[in-house]
Amino acid sequence: MIIPSVALLLGAALTPLPATAAPAKAPADWSAAVVESTMRRHSPGSAGGWGYTTGLYMYGQYLVYQRTHDARYLTYIKNWADRFVGADGTIDQSFNNLDSMESGNVLLLLAKETGQARYRVAAQKIRTRLNTYPRTKDGGWWHSTSDSRQGQLWGDGAFMVNPFVIRYGQQFGDASWGNDESAKQIQVYASHLLRTTGTSAGLLYHAYDEPGGLTASWVKPSLGNTNGISWCRAIGWFGMATIDVLEQLPANHPRRAALVDIIRTLVPAYARWQDPASGRWWQVVDKPNASGNWTETSCSSMYTFTISRAVERGYVDASYKDVARKGYQGVLARISQGSDGLTNLTNISEGTNVDDSLGYYYGRGRKTNDFHGLGAFLIMNEQLIRTESR
Repeated sequence: MIIPSVALLLGAALTPLPATAAPAKAPADWSAAVVESTMRRHSPGSAGGWGYTTGLYMYGQYLVYQRTHDARYLTYIKNWADRFVGADGTIDQSFNNLDSMESGNVLLLLAKETGQARYRVAAQKIRTRLNTYPRTKDGGWWHSTSDSRQGQLWGDGAFMVNPFVIRYGQQFGDASWGNDESAKQIQVYASHLLRTTGTSAGLLYHAYDEPGGLTASWVKPSLGNTNGISWCRAIGWFGMATIDVLEQLPANHPRRAALVDIIRTLVPAYARWQDPASGRWWQVVDKPNASGNWTETSCSSMYTFTISRAVERGYVDASYKDVARKGYQGVLARISQGSDGLTNLTNISEGTNVDDSLGYYYGRGRKTNDFHGLGAFLIMNEQLIRTESR
């Protein structure tokens, strides 16, 4: 759990109160408080459809279950998934975009926890779909098969499919495919999206379009057919995906060193663009203090997690632990507990398409308790609870 003294120090700052009221204490366990609040706000039947945002949240809740062993948390996840998975493993999804595959991670954890074949059968549908799923010429899976997104790679997509791919392979005897494919995808995406020059080197552009703008108006050919903008959450998705693949990838895998090098490129870039005042990161990462720009909570959680895990695994120097700690405090400043006892996590960017306009990214809605932010917060908080309590 969070170190008690830190929680007490944060409490008054996180929950503004009238001068006559006694300062509220922060929960001793923010992860459990978020999960309890979410389960009170949403039944499994109303917690969102089959999609990556709910899947991200459910995976975060599962991490809390693994630590607390509160059976209610796992039951909630199972009841949500059972809305979509039949008793025989049927699942009414075509899997024609990577976003729809992210919740496959929930299928994998339920297959492990329950032993029920239905979840493996449902997960196999994603695995089979990937056999024929379209790719760029160098093998990257398109973000979507829809007419307007053919041939595109988005930083987001690295997380939507690759952690599932390598976990599926390890869990169901398909490790050679899972290891090779997930590592390859990370490298292919990096080859098109990673910025290599100037002070923004180490960040990623949001998206790449292989056709060169035949259907996408945002393409900048002079910037490698990317959109030319480093949106914070896309880079966060990519960082977490790379970490998750490395968690499973064998030590002797031929692509492992290249993936570690990617992390060693990302982390210094994250550190360089951290807002020194808040500890968080900007919606458009390399435009600090630009008019309309703002520090965003979900990506700040993602960067904090990625940096902390990279330090823990020895991918980067231990000095970056201070960057993660500062990011952690910055995110904690965005969470509070209301008088109703429910938590509120603020300034989470709503779902975001690809654009070439800075104003589009600055203008995205700033949501409270959006699953993008709640899921990222839980993943980050479980990592920091573990590493900061040592």
